[in-house]
Amino acid sequence: MDTRSGDAGGSSIGPTAVRGDGLRVFTLRPRRTLTRSIGLPIAALALPVLAAELWLLDPSGTWPIVAWTGLVTAALITIAWLAYQRTQASVSEYGIVERGFFGGTYTVAARDIAGILRVELYRPNSLDTTHELFVVSRNGRGVFRMRGRFWNTATMDQVSEILGAEESVRTEPVTLAELRETDPNLLYWFERRSLTR
Repeated sequence: MDTRSGDAGGSSIGPTAVRGDGLRVFTLRPRRTLTRSIGLPIAALALPVLAAELWLLDPSGTWPIVAWTGLVTAALITIAWLAYQRTQASVSEYGIVERGFFGGTYTVAARDIAGILRVELYRPNSLDTTHELFVVSRNGRGVFRMRGRFWNTATMDQVSEILGAEESVRTEPVTLAELRETDPNLLYWFERRSLTR
C-alpha cells in the first residue's frame, strides 16, 4: 500500500480486490499538525480558567471544584482529540464515504454527484484567498467540501480525478457573503446565516 503524508493530511491509495487492479480508494485524513496548532492553544486556555477559580474562590475548601473543572476540561479535550483522529473520508470511483468529527458516517454514491465546483474564497477580513472544492449533488447541495486551509491543490486534483465528475472553476474570487447569496446550499448550516443582519 502506498502511503503519503504531509501538509495535505495523511492519505493512502491501494487495491482492495483479490484479482486485477482492484478498487482504487483514496483515504483522506486531516493534517495531524492541526492538533498542535489548534489543540494546544485550546488546552492552554484551561489554565487561566483554573487559576481564576483558585483566585476567586476560597482556596481552603474549594479545591474539589477546581479539581473537577480540571478533570472535565481534560476529558473534553481528550474526547475532541480522539474524534479528530477518527475523522476521515474515503474517495473512489463509486463515491465518497465520510466519517465526520461527531462520529456520523455520510455516504454519497457517484451516481448522485452532479459535478465539482472550485472556488477561490476570500478569508475573513483579508485579501488572501483559499482554494475550495465542493462536490455538488444532483439537487444542487454541497455533499463534500475540501478547504484550502486543510488540503493542498494536488490532493483536490486527485479527488477530482478519482470521482471523474464534470468540473467547473470560478475564475473570480468571492467572499463568503457572495457565496451565501449565490449558492447557499453549498455551505454548512452555520455559514448560511450572516451575523451582521
